[in-house]
Amino acid sequence: MTIIACPHCGKKNRVGPRPEGVPRCGNCHNLLPWIVEAAPETFDAEIAASVPVLVDFWAPWCGPCRMVSPAVEAHARNRPGELKVVKLNVDTAPDIGARYQAMSIPLLVLIRGGQEVDRMVGAVPERQLRDWLDRTLAAAA
Repeated sequence: MTIIACPHCGKKNRVGPRPEGVPRCGNCHNLLPWIVEAAPETFDAEIAASVPVLVDFWAPWCGPCRMVSPAVEAHARNRPGELKVVKLNVDTAPDIGARYQAMSIPLLVLIRGGQEVDRMVGAVPERQLRDWLDRTLAAAA
């Protein structure tokens, strides 16, 4: 269960994994930015969503990961109801990292309908990330 503060009214909302629909604020009913941190036991449930899922494979010791993370989260905040961001610490989930062949981090994997659509490896400027995401989301639609 993730707590997401509504950017419109400030109300804190509990949001769990859901394969259908998108999270809305329980108070003002506006769409919420969908950003969650997955644990190994919740990862598969978190990537099952009705919107594309951007998985951010990262580690706390990774400087480039810390540089990319704010831009990734900003894209989720700018696309409520259109994109879910799932952050996965590869140090705590090596089996999932191996399943997705996360040999280098940061690694961003876009998943739609449970299938990988595209991936981006390494820290890139925000504009390049936005262009990749726009192009990939349009192709996945």
